Amino acid sequence: MAKKEHISETPATQLLRKHKVAFSEHPYDYEEHGGTGVSSRALGVDEHHVVKTLVMQDEAAKPLIVLMHGDCKVSTKNLARNIGCKSVEPCKPDVATRHSGYMIGGTSPFGTRKSMPVYVEDSILALETIYINGGRRGYLVGIKPQVLVELLNAKAVHCALAE
Repeated sequence: MAKKEHISETPATQLLRKHKVAFSEHPYDYEEHGGTGVSSRALGVDEHHVVKTLVMQDEAAKPLIVLMHGDCKVSTKNLARNIGCKSVEPCKPDVATRHSGYMIGGTSPFGTRKSMPVYVEDSILALETIYINGGRRGYLVGIKPQVLVELLNAKAVHCALAE
C-alpha cells in the first residue's frame, strides 16, 4: 500500500478537525512570490477556485481578513464601501503575521492568532470546492465554501476586480 505523505498539523487543520470539517490536503512546492498561479498549476485546478487569504486593515488600523479568488484583486474602495469603513488597505507583511500568526504565503483564515472579521467575495460561495491555505507555505486544503460562513462567520462582499 502506498504511504500517504504525512502533513503535520497547523492551527488551521486543528480547527477544521475539531469542528469535524471534511477537507482534502494538497501539498505543493512553494515558490516565493509565486502566488495562486503556482498553486493552481501544481494542483491542476482553475486559479479562480484557489482562494487567497489577505490580511488588511481599516482606517483605524483594525485588522480584517478578505478571501478573494486567486485570479482577482480586491477593490479596496468597494470593500470599504461594502463594510462601512472610510478606507481599507493591506497590512504590511510583519503586521499581517503578527495578527494572523502565519507567515506571508502561508496565511489561513482558520486558526488565526487574533480573532478578526472575515469577508469573502460572494461568488466564492457559489463554487463547489475551494482550495485555501492550510496554514503553511506550499499547503492548501480543499473545502466546501459554506465552511467559511459556518466556521468563520464570513460576510459576503462584492469587491473583486479582474487581475
